[in-house]
Amino acid sequence: MDYIWNILPSLLDGLKMTFGVFGLTLLGALPLGMVVAAALRSDLDVLRGIMNVYIWIMRGTPLLLQIVFVYYGLSLAQIATFPRFEAAVVTFILNYAAYFAEIFRGGFQGISQGQYDGAKVLGFSPFQTFKLIILPQVTKAVMPAIGNEVVNLVKDSSLVYVIGLGDLMRAGNIAAARDVTLIPYILVGILYLGLTAVATIVMRQIEHRLNYYR
Repeated sequence: MDYIWNILPSLLDGLKMTFGVFGLTLLGALPLGMVVAAALRSDLDVLRGIMNVYIWIMRGTPLLLQIVFVYYGLSLAQIATFPRFEAAVVTFILNYAAYFAEIFRGGFQGISQGQYDGAKVLGFSPFQTFKLIILPQVTKAVMPAIGNEVVNLVKDSSLVYVIGLGDLMRAGNIAAARDVTLIPYILVGILYLGLTAVATIVMRQIEHRLNYYR
């Protein structure tokens, strides 16, 4: 127990970095995913093509490779240089926005044309139709899939260790290598299990609150 109390502060410091990546990714990826999903429904073939290529690249290549490319590759190519934290957050946002876009796209496809026609007959503007009629239904429909991605994000945040960010996983790696013991990994696993449990409970509470749209 003395050893656990000694390494716990460093693990909790790493947990702060994990929270930072997780929170900023959600704040950026959810609205961006909705924008991309809307662009996929555009009448412009060029715009739809660009969005499809973007989603294909983000979903078709490993997130780990994307992190390395944004942090190291763009710098080597003299295109852009990002600090470690910013590189991780930008990569996570771009990656998860692609997945959220596909989820939202499926949600939009589940809305019948009659909903739009009815709103038009009632005198709703396109913005009012989207805000008051379409978006609530889509949000409720996609929430289980969004919740699954949120849980995945908690676990995927551990990948930032590859560019040297001091997250929870890196703190555990350092302690385990220094002290030659598996205890730090066990503690890291317990903390991740706790985070995923909290994320699951929160998402289920949100789903429950959205039941009034039935």
